[in-house]
Amino acid sequence: MKEVLTSPLCWQYAVLLNKFSFSSELKNNLRLKGYRSLFQETLPYLPGSLKCYISRTPGRFPAQKHQIGKLKEYYLLNAASLLPVLALEIKDGERILDMCAAPGGKSIAMLQCAWPGHLRCNEYDSLRSRWLKQTLESFIPEPLMNLITLSELDGRQMGDLYPELYDKVLLDAPCSNDRSWLFSSDIQQATLRLIQRKELSALQVQLLRSAIKALCPGGSVVYSTCTLSKAENSDVISRHGRNASAFGVKGSSQLAQTLLYGEEERKFWLEAIRHNIPYPHKVMPEDFRCLPEVDRTFAMVLCD
Repeated sequence: MKEVLTSPLCWQYAVLLNKFSFSSELKNNLRLKGYRSLFQETLPYLPGSLKCYISRTPGRFPAQKHQIGKLKEYYLLNAASLLPVLALEIKDGERILDMCAAPGGKSIAMLQCAWPGHLRCNEYDSLRSRWLKQTLESFIPEPLMNLITLSELDGRQMGDLYPELYDKVLLDAPCSNDRSWLFSSDIQQATLRLIQRKELSALQVQLLRSAIKALCPGGSVVYSTCTLSKAENSDVISRHGRNASAFGVKGSSQLAQTLLYGEEERKFWLEAIRHNIPYPHKVMPEDFRCLPEVDRTFAMVLCD
């Protein structure tokens, strides 16, 4: 796992096709370069419009530059970034909140899955918010942009501002992000990240509480991070009580996933794991955990 986390060549980038722009020539190019479909098996919830390709060969597909008035054909992301989006099970016409949306990859993936009634992409940081806006403009046609609201609100206040409004909420929470500081040669950054591990969980709990308030009856939340820190994953979920799943809370992460599900939904994720990422090892009574491998650098923990 250390090799995966500290070597950029091992970071498995996926190519998410933009259904509003991609060409058959792009598909052929991907196949010639050894890429294959991320999900090769039929799964209970997998939108037919979601097309994503991965390669087992270390490397990265070339990025496309932003061009005003022209949509990009694909978005590069870590394959695990799609798991929280799939966990939302977005349907046409639903009201969606992406609470901490920048840089925008998960918002783009949501819009590949379904045509929402309304999507609010929120980012509190003004610099990241501008990045988010450019990302959306690069991938989404103008008619669909009319269904999207961009905002720079404090996520902790959104539940009070929009109580019981959204069918689905994605909280991709600020976290200590293991990979970024492990790869960095900056000792001070590593020290800061370790300190943040102790502090960020309080913010994450507040954000999750706000996300739950923003849910309409019968809605669901997906909580995601980019860290293996237990304090920032399962501990945050447990702070809302053992019956967190009664609120429709699901948790997930690019490195460690925490999913609270019923039996049928759990079967879906086990199928996804078996065909696409390393099979999970049971490490706690309620957890299944998959750690990154050199040729499969996305992973998850399932919590019942």
